[in-house]
Amino acid sequence: MSESAEVARLSDQLIAAEQEERRRLALALHDGPVQTLSGIALMLDGVRASLAAGQVDEAREVLDGVLARQREAIRSLRDLSFALEPVVLRDQGFEPAVRALAEQLGLSRELQIDLDVEAGDRLAEKARVALYQIVREALHQSLRRGPPTRIAVTVAPTDDGGVAAVIEDDGAGERRRRSFEGLEERARTVAGRITVDARDDGTTVRVELPPYTARE
Repeated sequence: MSESAEVARLSDQLIAAEQEERRRLALALHDGPVQTLSGIALMLDGVRASLAAGQVDEAREVLDGVLARQREAIRSLRDLSFALEPVVLRDQGFEPAVRALAEQLGLSRELQIDLDVEAGDRLAEKARVALYQIVREALHQSLRRGPPTRIAVTVAPTDDGGVAAVIEDDGAGERRRRSFEGLEERARTVAGRITVDARDDGTTVRVELPPYTARE
């Protein structure tokens, strides 16, 4: 395959992955906050009707429900915002964001998570966000299928100028191909490639980003 054909192929893959990511976001918004806000609108219509009929106690009871639903919508939007790009990643960088995540998971699960991820701070912004999301999901997958006693995350430059991230654990090996499809979708948004080595004594996930998306 010629170089121009390879670039065109990768470009098509990137566009398809970005479209899939937008579809996932649209579904998350529709099935979560949008549905909650629609319910709030209907409940407020009920409040107005109760007030018009002089049923103040009934209106007050419905308003209590409205406040609960509103708080639920705020939590959903906050969680979705954090899932897309946590504040610490934007304000402080890749290494602090991954370290904060590792400390949170390690403390809650009494688990050792070793990190060598400083190279992630030299990534382009889009690649940095995508790689953080992949690392986060890989860590959560490891905890779900394990639990492991140790996880190691490393990010390092490759010989061709790209970047490779490796997430390795000593828990039960994951052999279900479907479990890694979400990681692959995220990797494709930055033309990345994922390989998985699932063993009885652990799983290793390797993510490789090419130079033109890692450094653009």
